Amino acid sequence: MARTVSQLIVDTVKAAGVQRIYGLPGDSLNGFTEALRRDGTVEWVHVRHEEAAAFAAGAEAALTGNLAVCAASCGPGNLHLINGLFDAHRSRVPVLAIASHIPSAEIGSGYFQETHPQNLFAECSVYSELVSSVEQLPYVLNTAIRAALDQQGVAVLTIPGDILSAKVDASPPSTKIVAGAGTRLPDPDALQRAVGVLNGSSAVTILAGAGCEGAHAELLAVAHTLQAPIVHTLRGKEFVEYDNPFDVGMTGLLGFRSGYDALEDTEVLLMLGTDFPYRQFYPPKATVIQVDIRGEHIGRRVNVDVPLVGSVKDTLQKLNSMLLPHSDDKHLERAKENYTRTRAQLDRLAVGDGNQTPVLPELVARRIDELADDDAVFIADVGTPVIWAARYLSMNGRRRLLGSFNHGSMANAVPQGIGAQASHRGRQVVTLSGDGGLAMMLGDLITLTQSQLPIKMVVFNNGALSFVELEMKAAGIVNYGTALDNPVFADLARAVGIHGVRVERPDQLDAALREAFSHQGPALVEVLTARQELSIPPTITAAQVAGFSLWATKTLLSGRGDELIDLAKTNLGARLRRR
Repeated sequence: MARTVSQLIVDTVKAAGVQRIYGLPGDSLNGFTEALRRDGTVEWVHVRHEEAAAFAAGAEAALTGNLAVCAASCGPGNLHLINGLFDAHRSRVPVLAIASHIPSAEIGSGYFQETHPQNLFAECSVYSELVSSVEQLPYVLNTAIRAALDQQGVAVLTIPGDILSAKVDASPPSTKIVAGAGTRLPDPDALQRAVGVLNGSSAVTILAGAGCEGAHAELLAVAHTLQAPIVHTLRGKEFVEYDNPFDVGMTGLLGFRSGYDALEDTEVLLMLGTDFPYRQFYPPKATVIQVDIRGEHIGRRVNVDVPLVGSVKDTLQKLNSMLLPHSDDKHLERAKENYTRTRAQLDRLAVGDGNQTPVLPELVARRIDELADDDAVFIADVGTPVIWAARYLSMNGRRRLLGSFNHGSMANAVPQGIGAQASHRGRQVVTLSGDGGLAMMLGDLITLTQSQLPIKMVVFNNGALSFVELEMKAAGIVNYGTALDNPVFADLARAVGIHGVRVERPDQLDAALREAFSHQGPALVEVLTARQELSIPPTITAAQVAGFSLWATKTLLSGRGDELIDLAKTNLGARLRRR
């Protein structure tokens, strides 16, 4: 049966379970949007910037595990997708991007808006191909979808507008396209070596990442057998932290002391489904066993003594049938006691006096955690909101936590919220947005009203790119170029039809959050938070101490001693009041 290429694409992605497509129309994409109009069963989520479309598709794929699709027109249109596609690719979620192209006869002529998307997208995809003929499309489309699903990444098809509108004599798949499945176990000899190392150690620490998704019971069983504390990464938090008596917190730049100490104090490090990038946080002398479904990820960050290529769930099931129960729990108990102390210290920071201004960001995050739904989807902007999310949002097996945790892009929260809410209309979606991040993609606030997406946005307005300022302080650099002359974000929200409220004191916070969370449509709560709040990593290098001292000296000499006074008031005075 003859149909247009665009109609074949729509029918094929429907066969893969796709229910909506995110994008922005344009002339070279007209054949595709016309096919969507004619079909009438696939939702077109019209964003205001193509970057938001890619972020939204990535968020939907992360929550559902299914293929998500975004589309954009030629040249600048599809180039805007690249940041969100990089994020999806590095987060390893299945996304198909339709990048429409200039007329096929004009390729190579320097035509208006000409680029070479198949080359530009190669670095952020598992598959990127130019469709140069109608006959080619059915096969590369099927290959692209399977590559995205099987390799858990981004696939990009660059298709000239004339080909999108051309007729093709082909039919969509008769059955749903699904990812490959089956048990994935490491080499038996490698498993036996791992068992020997683990059975011979009295101090094992587990570092658990996002690869532990779906393996919670197996993880706890192995931790119990080994009497091993579990340190989680940021991406592993939502899959590891909940109902876990072995969890001792997070390590890394955003983590806290107990997680760092549990790694430092270990004889054997068992890495599970994590590609944790910060080399300085790995134990220098431990024997390392790493489990990862992707063999190329093993040994990228630290020397690995026993590599195990396989899925975390299958590997842990096999290991637990081979390991001997450990009776020595001294290492575990030390780590748990340390975590109890560290957690208490963090909790004391999340208490605010009723009239204290500006509001402490720790308090904001804690109240979001306590007032949000039990199955809320939280999305944190890159910067200090990620720190507060990591330390104060609690996971329970039903909540989700998304962010640009590998790619590290600003302005991810609201665009990812679009995908989360569009694919889960009845679920509460809460963003922890930075003032810089919200302002960077401000136009897509309109998408929330146009598409009737009831996202709840909490904006940490401290008038600065505060995470950048922390980096400058640590390097001994006087803060420069980081101040933000912000509008009243609550007023902007109301101007585009969003419920908006501004919070200036802690005693206003709960009422504002409750009202926003119960509001039927999109809502924004703007909180004026402390600019100089320090978020110290679990270990401080001598260079960072020297850099901070140098920053203080330079700041005084440049006539900006008021910054030091604000820093002291925020971080010393508030803490003394809480003792």
